[in-house]
Amino acid sequence: MSETVNAAGDGSVADHVAHVRECVRLACLLEATAVKPGNVHPFASFEDARYEDFVKAADVVAEPLSRTTATSVGRSVLEAVRRTREVASHNVNLGITMLLAPLCAVPSGWSIRAGLPDVLAELDESDAGPLYEAIRLSGAGGLGEVKGGDVRAEPTGSLREMMRLAAERDTIAAEYADGFPLVLDFGLPRLEVLDDFATRWEEHVVRLHLELMARQPDTLIARKCGVATAKESASRAYDVLAAGWPTERLGQTLFRELDDWLRADGHRRNPGTTADLVAACLFVGFRDRLLKPPSELPTFG
Repeated sequence: MSETVNAAGDGSVADHVAHVRECVRLACLLEATAVKPGNVHPFASFEDARYEDFVKAADVVAEPLSRTTATSVGRSVLEAVRRTREVASHNVNLGITMLLAPLCAVPSGWSIRAGLPDVLAELDESDAGPLYEAIRLSGAGGLGEVKGGDVRAEPTGSLREMMRLAAERDTIAAEYADGFPLVLDFGLPRLEVLDDFATRWEEHVVRLHLELMARQPDTLIARKCGVATAKESASRAYDVLAAGWPTERLGQTLFRELDDWLRADGHRRNPGTTADLVAACLFVGFRDRLLKPPSELPTFG
């Protein structure tokens, strides 16, 4: 590794694990709680997923993900999916766990930006096998059949190699292949400059969601509804921001229209990959102490 950064404090290994565990839980909870367009949140559910499912999942995946440095990326994702299946009947966080696992694998004393390249370079077939199993176990939708790297078969190379095969059709795979540019170079810089995140976190989370959505057409939408629909969703998100959301009336109107459009057609336009990226950006900000978390979160019965 090229540089050390004492991002996670001077405590013991146990302190680092506890810090990472809380950062995972907090990132997942904030992402799920913010009233983002097209996603599940405290006031909007899907037929097969409720806000409570995401809260329970955030609690159970935090432990295995926090111990990724002692296990492996692939096994960490698999254990997180197994635990999620115990509290939720459908896949609610596969993409989040896939993004967070390599970030959690960066050891104490290193910033994620400094330590992640070595983590990604060391991914091998022992990571690919469990991760493929995790994808199958999660029952993730919209996968389809592909010529190379199909998760229904066993991986034929390292996890990074398998991710490169899927990079053109899946943003999470592209993050693995390219070094997490959307998380580290696009999303995180927009968060770490926010002095008021602790008090206005929901607005900032929703804005980041819109910015990521406008920047990168959501590949979950693309797999379920086609590339043209994914590009339309990105264009609509851009229009919301350009119209002055959240303060301008036109921006507010376009936001509501975007939310309605995403929720139509049986929620098939759910921008789930974008939500996963939001959680990853939040995690890096909290883990490396670049972002001050809110002192308390609203509770919903």
